Amino acid sequence: MTRTLSASARASRPRSNLPTDLAALKAIAQAAIDVELFTIPLYMTSLYSIEGMHEINSANNQLYLGRLWPGAKTAAAPANANEKAFNIVFSVFIQEMLHLQMAANMASVIGIKPDFTSPALQDERHGWTCYGPGKTIIPNIVDLKDTTHEDVPVNVGALNEDSIRLFLAIEQPEEDARKAIKSGTYFPKAPFADWKIGDTLPMFGTIGWMYQCYYDYLSLRYDDGSTLWETVWKKASKGKPVQNDLFNVTSGGHPMREFMGFNTMVALTYKDIAYQQMVAMMDAITDQGEGSELRKNDALEAVMPRYCPDKDALESDYPSYDGKGQLVDSADAAARFRNDFDDHYERFQAVQTLIQDGSLTTWANNPRIGNWQASQLKTDGYDDNPYNDVLPSADDIAGALNRLSKEADSHTVLSQAAIGAIAGVTTVLNDYWSPPAGTTVLFPYPSMSGSGDRMAIAWAVTGQCPDLSIGIDPPVPNTLKHACQGLDFDNGGKNDCAQVSIFHSCKGSNKCHAQGGCGFVQQTTGGGNCSGSAPPASAGGGGDGGVLSTRKFGGTCGWPPPTPSTFYSAPSDNKCSTLGGCAVPISASQLYPTEGVMQIFDFKTDDATKAITSDPICRTRYKIGDAVHDVAYKAFAEVMAYRQMPAAAKPKPNDRRLAFPPST
Repeated sequence: MTRTLSASARASRPRSNLPTDLAALKAIAQAAIDVELFTIPLYMTSLYSIEGMHEINSANNQLYLGRLWPGAKTAAAPANANEKAFNIVFSVFIQEMLHLQMAANMASVIGIKPDFTSPALQDERHGWTCYGPGKTIIPNIVDLKDTTHEDVPVNVGALNEDSIRLFLAIEQPEEDARKAIKSGTYFPKAPFADWKIGDTLPMFGTIGWMYQCYYDYLSLRYDDGSTLWETVWKKASKGKPVQNDLFNVTSGGHPMREFMGFNTMVALTYKDIAYQQMVAMMDAITDQGEGSELRKNDALEAVMPRYCPDKDALESDYPSYDGKGQLVDSADAAARFRNDFDDHYERFQAVQTLIQDGSLTTWANNPRIGNWQASQLKTDGYDDNPYNDVLPSADDIAGALNRLSKEADSHTVLSQAAIGAIAGVTTVLNDYWSPPAGTTVLFPYPSMSGSGDRMAIAWAVTGQCPDLSIGIDPPVPNTLKHACQGLDFDNGGKNDCAQVSIFHSCKGSNKCHAQGGCGFVQQTTGGGNCSGSAPPASAGGGGDGGVLSTRKFGGTCGWPPPTPSTFYSAPSDNKCSTLGGCAVPISASQLYPTEGVMQIFDFKTDDATKAITSDPICRTRYKIGDAVHDVAYKAFAEVMAYRQMPAAAKPKPNDRRLAFPPST
């Protein structure tokens, strides 16, 4: 079915209306970004409220064999209500990220810089102002007070009847939405009557109608024979707007294109082809969301095959591994492929049935909270883990989870950890679509993964929904930021832990220069993506992980550089401006999955973005299975020795570091 231009948008308009029409088009483009982004923390909070445990596995290693952490994950063969619900909501969550990407690419083509920290959703402290117990507005779409959903708050929370009713209201098809509206003005006709540059956009009624208006404006024709799209395309084809692709890219660890039936970027060579690609992306979003392309009668119908992912591609792009690092059936592929043929509205209806059956359980007021047992954190392979002498014990972790549940500030601090993790994504997305001159910005994959882990821990420790509205303070000025406890150069390592204001999951985000990291080492010269490319220790000669310098503090630090000369930055003094590491504070369970050579720097207190010397003060090796905090402490001690100051003894990990899972 081909999208149909609204009757109101078919008539020719005076060319003098073009500036106003272009402004309206750009406003709709940003509104689409806001709407898609609005759904992501909302769905993610409920997703990770589902009770469950998960292993942390990756290819060809058994670093965490026998270990479990709180937080449900996708299942290749879902066997109960929790696993089925997680798979379904996860499939929607991933598609919302696809929709956000396409909305950002379209906005870039339209001629605006996509804004992922818009005041429409967040305040300057990264607090999410669009959610709350008294909130009733789905941004740009509808005020639920005007509908039969008037008792449903627009708020984050556990996956329950209230949240699923909100999700259904967000994704509902146009016909249902029109019936639900009791008052108010919705479903505006494009072009908007009497709309002026700078005016607030009208409320659209449904997400589908927002994209209908987007399409109508894009297609406006003027009395001189030109179209609004033609004006946009001429500028875009000359300006090379930034577009990004995470789904149909074929590179690195993502060998296959996921969606064979449509493009997720716009090729700006030919005007008509580019126009059809824009329209196809709008159709993909609405068909996956509410089934709008196929809703011809009262019965919902499956998503069109062209908008569904390829099964082989999903399995190839998202493999799963067991605790010994061996390949097993892909859980993410199963979750997505088995559900993506239903639209979001249908999927949430299926989850509602699971909730109403009473078989789905969440972390909200769960009896495990404060009563964790070591046995709940183990699998049969626990005693066979070759790194048990390095990892904290299951008893230690269970004790930390229980103690944290009783701390008065745990809910606030863990909420801020989740906020920081999400901000580690949204802040870098602004640069990802508008990179500073001369820089390359990578998508923060570990940030995305880490945000779910931190959300799950917040639920599993407190039994309460993280409060995403409280935001986080900026880092204290004129202090050295660091990854974790015992690594504060200015206080001799006597601090308890890193500032809450820099709690984050990063890599390409949060501008983590001199803020440390968790084991995904970054090249000191920038570039690269995590630790997979780290050279083997043998590249530079022998060594057992000790410091390889006599601290001559110059040039090569008294040690010839290895071949190839690839150096990585220590987690206590990360010299990777805008690259950073992957999690602050460092998980006590974080082990290095690779080996290589680190350079150690000292940093200025009054400007922590600058090292005191351009040359490293020394170098150190790290090996597979080394505890990241051990290596970080070694780097910290070297800096203290360089300063000719005493270093406090390496502290035992605090409860937050014990509770947080390692990154993968």
